[in-house]
Amino acid sequence: MNRIDRISAILIQLQTRRVVKAQDIAERFGISLRTVYRDIKSLEEAGIPIIGEAGVGYSLVDGFRLPPVMFTREEATAFLTAEKLVEQLTDSSLRADFTSAMDKIRAVLKSTEKDFLEGIDSSITVLKSRSRLNNPLELNLLQNTLKSIADKKALHINYFTYYRQEATERIVEPIGVFFLDNYWHLIAFCRMRSAYRDFRLDRISNIYLTDSDFQKEHLSLQEYLDKRPREENVNEVIIVVNRRIHLYLEGQKYYNGFISEKTIDDRVEMHFLTSSLAGFARWYLMFADEATIIKPDELKQKVKAIASCVISNL
Repeated sequence: MNRIDRISAILIQLQTRRVVKAQDIAERFGISLRTVYRDIKSLEEAGIPIIGEAGVGYSLVDGFRLPPVMFTREEATAFLTAEKLVEQLTDSSLRADFTSAMDKIRAVLKSTEKDFLEGIDSSITVLKSRSRLNNPLELNLLQNTLKSIADKKALHINYFTYYRQEATERIVEPIGVFFLDNYWHLIAFCRMRSAYRDFRLDRISNIYLTDSDFQKEHLSLQEYLDKRPREENVNEVIIVVNRRIHLYLEGQKYYNGFISEKTIDDRVEMHFLTSSLAGFARWYLMFADEATIIKPDELKQKVKAIASCVISNL
């Protein structure tokens, strides 16, 4: 990106938040802080009313806005791709809001870009996993959850706990949501358990916003995710597999806690972190004749026990 385009992009970034830190600008564009300061000075010399405070960041004077900007063809394509993802991976309320936003984006595109998007629209699709069941109720789960976080109001949910096969009612204080393995997850402080819990949104049968305010300061979502593996009973697993079957594990290894791997001659050493050695053992048996367990010994014992049961049942 040349300097003129970068300075224009920085001006647009300054309009996206009330305060933007110099470090955030530097990280986004891959430049030094000194370059950020120089670019900000250039904007000020061009008459852009920027307020800068040491240790806080930069902001634009209230009321200052750029006129509507035109999107590039690449940016418009990115929006179209995002629309396909939103259509399949979010709830009806969020889909409707995004569709409305996309209509506004299309409205400001040039005719050539509109024609381009129409031409490639049918060439992009997102398929849901066959294992994922649609929630029969239109609960607007994501919108209600995000509104709860923004307003700092607790949520009332009806939740089905899969491993206990138990339906419960909970009052929770959400801290964030994330998408993993084709499911949305809500991380929240559960007042019933007095602890943070991971709730899968597809197991929530009812949800509504309460008038009860959050009574405590919570971890951020990233702090929870960073802390979570150390709190759970996680086991390190190392296995070695033959290279000829390694390719066939690509679609499943992430579901079993894959961390890293390295190739050694005709074999691949794979590292995992898993909270269920029993589950890992059953997956391992699918390709056990082409692999070796390096650690832990407990995993070896579980594999032997399962294999013995299989043999006795033949």
